[in-house]
Amino acid sequence: MIAGSAPLLRVHELSKTFPGLKALDEVSLDVHAGEVVAVLGHNGSGKSTLVKILAGVHQADAGGSVQVRNAEGRLTAWSAAREELHFIHQDLGLADILSTVENLGLGKPARGRGFAPVHTAAERRHAQQLIARFGVRFDVTAPVGGLSPAQRAIVAIARAMDGWTRQDNVLVLDEPTTALHGDEVRILFDAVRRVAASGAGVVFISHRLDEVLSLADRAVVLRDGRVVADETTSRLDHDAMVKLIAGREVADVDLTGGSGGPPVLTVSGISGEEIQDFSLTLHAGEIVGVGGLQGSGREQLSAMLFGARHRRGGRVEVAGRELASGDTSAAIGSGVAYVPADRRRGGAIMDLTVRENLTLPSLRPLRRRLGRIDRRAELAETRTWMRVVDLRPPAPELPLKLLSGGNQQKVVMAKWLRLEPRVLLLDEPTQGVDVGAKAAIHELVVAAKNSGTAVLVCSSDTKELVSLCDRVLVFKDGRVISEVARAQLTEARLVRDELGLDANLKTDNTE
Repeated sequence: MIAGSAPLLRVHELSKTFPGLKALDEVSLDVHAGEVVAVLGHNGSGKSTLVKILAGVHQADAGGSVQVRNAEGRLTAWSAAREELHFIHQDLGLADILSTVENLGLGKPARGRGFAPVHTAAERRHAQQLIARFGVRFDVTAPVGGLSPAQRAIVAIARAMDGWTRQDNVLVLDEPTTALHGDEVRILFDAVRRVAASGAGVVFISHRLDEVLSLADRAVVLRDGRVVADETTSRLDHDAMVKLIAGREVADVDLTGGSGGPPVLTVSGISGEEIQDFSLTLHAGEIVGVGGLQGSGREQLSAMLFGARHRRGGRVEVAGRELASGDTSAAIGSGVAYVPADRRRGGAIMDLTVRENLTLPSLRPLRRRLGRIDRRAELAETRTWMRVVDLRPPAPELPLKLLSGGNQQKVVMAKWLRLEPRVLLLDEPTQGVDVGAKAAIHELVVAAKNSGTAVLVCSSDTKELVSLCDRVLVFKDGRVISEVARAQLTEARLVRDELGLDANLKTDNTE
């Protein structure tokens, strides 16, 4: 932090009320030049609402204020029309078919004749110079869809900073590392540190607490719309942040209940996309994990077993009944439930209410004469499941899109758990949710296991696999290269197997 000057951004007693929900309650925070401030909290704590107010998407309640430092170094009222705040959202907002040069030029007057813009050598040099500021080099004329996730994130940062007349602006990064792993995170963080070192302020929103400790100078924790902590990260550790976010200690899940029963899901020699010759026997009351690096085949497995992706050859059987490739209706009818990694695209209908999403997979038990839905029974069942998953807020008629990501995921889990499935297929079940929601979802998974459901968890989160699973299959190049039993299950072992390292080599993880 560059001391001795007014903050670049001052949020003072900011509140926001939606019908039936106080999303922000007198939130205050400062961001100074050269400082990275992490904003943490549960899904539903108010983080997204705060960002949307700063971006001009929502209007705050009367009484609070947002101020930014002007060119004379004084704080002045901010509005969405001003340019001191710059935002990079989780999806980055890039056009994949366009090059870096073209993405940097979006929204700016095009040079050229007619409808065909001309990108000059000067524009290409300018793009290369912007990218080089972050210590990386790549072809700025290639479509950004072919770049690595870290390179794409740097393009988004470069576009946000392009044209700054002053360095003392504020860059807001909303979950920028969701799709990044390992060295990609390091590359992005190096870029963010360069932004802060140039005199800018950075607001960093992330659920990954180890990243917060690595990158941020200060952490502001929101809970139920209020600031409950504003502390330098040097005075915090992982457990302290978890307790601040959750408001309590978050215990590990208890895997002692339940035991493996008879085979429920039998897979023999299926292939498709990256997956080659995969076989599995999944038992009742068992949680089997599937790990592997991006592109290993792990990402396609659950969808293929459910029928959302086609497979070639082999057999998939549930309780002795064979399932045809691509037939999701038959899978549901056989007792298979599937929670995809992208809940917004494949797991729910965001414009429908909590009630409508929760009961949609099976309305038959709620039908009365002439096919009419018994709304009273539907509402009663919805309220039951809202209690089971601890939905916040417990509002059955609220459109799902207005809930936080963690609470959306709880609804997606509930809509399948109410059917008491034989097989539960989970793909990245806690991606993008906070520690409290993650613990709640893990408890739902273990409860399903203990009731006799066979559970398959495909995840890039090695901690999740270690904490949840009875055994883990590790994918590499489309094939299972190892199976790790519970007794040998550690993060270090999974990382070693995913990377294909020799057993005698050490990893950065500790046993």
